[in-house]
Amino acid sequence: MTTPAELITLALKQSGVLGVGQTASAEDMNDAFKLLQMMLGQWQVDRFMVFHLVTNSILCTGQQSYTIGPGGNINIPRPDRISSAFVRQLTQAQTNQADYPLTILDAREDYNRIVLKEQGTWPVYLFYDSGFPMGTLYPWSIPDSQFELFVTTYAQIQNFTTLQQAFNLPPQYEEAIMWNLAGRLRPMYGMQPDQTISQLALASLSTVKGSNTQIPRMQVDPILTRTGTYNPYSDQVN
Repeated sequence: MTTPAELITLALKQSGVLGVGQTASAEDMNDAFKLLQMMLGQWQVDRFMVFHLVTNSILCTGQQSYTIGPGGNINIPRPDRISSAFVRQLTQAQTNQADYPLTILDAREDYNRIVLKEQGTWPVYLFYDSGFPMGTLYPWSIPDSQFELFVTTYAQIQNFTTLQQAFNLPPQYEEAIMWNLAGRLRPMYGMQPDQTISQLALASLSTVKGSNTQIPRMQVDPILTRTGTYNPYSDQVN
């Protein structure tokens, strides 16, 4: 069973901070553990460093907004963004329920341009205000109780809280953590960057990102794919 303490010890040795047979002090272990937590926090917002996407849902009630985060309407770790979203039209029979994708509005400015923000009809958009410590979802038009809102977010990379906590990530993350932590440790001890460490850190990151890569199929507006030849003189498609 791998633990943060074991990976930190290996990183200290690979970085040249510790020699063979040496033991890290409690202060060194705690400092390296903090660097590890900071590094994983950076990885959390990189889509290709996250090995899984998760979808959570909430029954709509006609509210203009719903909170998402610890203790929110959707009680999960606060996401930095919404990857995709859809609504499900609920039926009394609870069978053959249809899902309709929502277009994600990426900026507050886009949401602000909506004229009738309290309009309650068929939802087509979703804006996510990534506040902290709680985010807020704004579906529009506002869905009523006939709909269930589904949002897909990055899964939480394991957040280590103790040095002896069990490692619960895919195996390829171990080497990536070790080499990238080794590179981060050297400046703290007044050591210059090491080319070998940098190359191995980059290679291990590439392995992780390659295994996590999922590229959605490209979507093109139908008007751009219509057949025929455009005539600039008549402004018509022949």
